[in-house]
Amino acid sequence: MTQSNTRPLTGKVAVVTGSGRNIGKAIALRLAREGAAIVVNGRSKPEQVEAVVQEITAAGGRAAGCMADITRQEEAERLIACAVESFGGLDILVNNAALRQEADLATTTLDEWHRVLAVILDGAFLCAKAAYPHLAQSGAGTIVQIGGMTGSTGARSRVHVVTAKAGLTGMTRALAWDLAEHGITVNLVSPGMIETLRDLSTAPAKPKHHAVHSPLLGRRGTAEDIAGMVQWLCGPDARYVTGQTLHVNGGTYLA
Repeated sequence: MTQSNTRPLTGKVAVVTGSGRNIGKAIALRLAREGAAIVVNGRSKPEQVEAVVQEITAAGGRAAGCMADITRQEEAERLIACAVESFGGLDILVNNAALRQEADLATTTLDEWHRVLAVILDGAFLCAKAAYPHLAQSGAGTIVQIGGMTGSTGARSRVHVVTAKAGLTGMTRALAWDLAEHGITVNLVSPGMIETLRDLSTAPAKPKHHAVHSPLLGRRGTAEDIAGMVQWLCGPDARYVTGQTLHVNGGTYLA
């Protein structure tokens, strides 16, 4: 059988939130490599966003950067508008942005609780709401949420993060119901123990739950492991998959 050399995401347009580094960056690069035009997003550190844009364009891809705080409705809407204005539409939304702080219940403040849930849940909701009309016009619209293993297993000192990640699972299922009639698939990728460079202002250097889990495959995952699953969900072979949680964790947690 002769295989086509056409990249599966050629002509598609994707927004990836929180894509200046780590898993978000790997997803942006992978989708670009498969042919999609990418809007790279960050809330701070524009130099990281610009570096990803430059890496994509240097490889012959199309990319634009957009700094936006997705917890604010007008900025989430501006992020989606950037894709439409830059590339003529929107086919893919990856809700990746998150905070992964640790604090015991006794020391977690209400402001910290709100901050974590705002980025993970409010941001995903606002971006999905702004993206929906454009995804409905795509004919093959896709939303991928990036969850986390602790949303299924629980974890010490992460009541806000675990709650938010578990909430993404519910949001994914609800959106799958609401958006199916428009041909939009909605799924969640749940990473396990992934090797990343951590910003100590938003995540601990050594998360406590890493000490009590061990992947069956004998190694921690890479950001590229997650990007590969996201790319598949965004492609033509996954059009009959929606409302699902796909665990990518090397056998650390068996769903």
